[in-house]
Amino acid sequence: MQQDDAPQLLLLDWEMPKMNGIEVCERVIAKDPENPAYIVLLTSRTSSDDIVEGLSKGASDYLSKPFDSAELKVRLQVGKRMIEMQKKLNTTLQNLTELASHDALTGILNRRAIMAALPKEFKRIERQEQVLCIGMCDIDHFKQVNDSYGHLIGDEVLKEVTQRMKDALRDHDLLGRYGGEEFLVITPVDNTKSAIIAYQRICQAVSAQPIEIDELSISITVSCGVTSYSPKNDQQDITKLIARADDALYQAKDAGRNRVVFK
Repeated sequence: MQQDDAPQLLLLDWEMPKMNGIEVCERVIAKDPENPAYIVLLTSRTSSDDIVEGLSKGASDYLSKPFDSAELKVRLQVGKRMIEMQKKLNTTLQNLTELASHDALTGILNRRAIMAALPKEFKRIERQEQVLCIGMCDIDHFKQVNDSYGHLIGDEVLKEVTQRMKDALRDHDLLGRYGGEEFLVITPVDNTKSAIIAYQRICQAVSAQPIEIDELSISITVSCGVTSYSPKNDQQDITKLIARADDALYQAKDAGRNRVVFK
């Protein structure tokens, strides 16, 4: 039961050597309280107190000895059905959680989730004495892509740009779709110079080669506006930081696009 692929349906006797069935129930529940195994407990104990104890300690079902083999088989079948129902429920909850926090098209964090991550990142860099850089990155002339090739092609471009940005970032950097063709990038760094290099790497990764879709070859670039937050010098004002990064993005656009402006 301590293995990764542990059984999900257990048939236990109450009285066993070294560790009885109740102790096994308690340890199994403690190991994975969110998704416990289905446990059928067999015992010759038939008092109400015993039944209550067995079920309260984690047993899912209870069968008194001597038992009928047909009844045991049916109870095990019920256990199998319960396990399948729990699997489906867990999958549904996982999918709903994913949909609630991730963008359906690109698969990265959505706006709500990436914004919710900022306060956590503030606390993390304070502990590690780092600088947090916040970048607004926008696909240049994306409207022309939709107008020229249609929104379906535009969606494919968005997905490919997202993948290239992800490839350019480190594992602990955060990337979210802020809206439309605009992305929010959160990068904890030791200094602002490192941050500028990171965002330049994003620009280079996107523009390195055209995006090939069917027989089309579409050249794409991004512009990035970046600002920083330092616990020693700045206040934790998310609105102002986002506005500052957005203003830097507009400067990058005005300066010719396909570049990084730090403010």
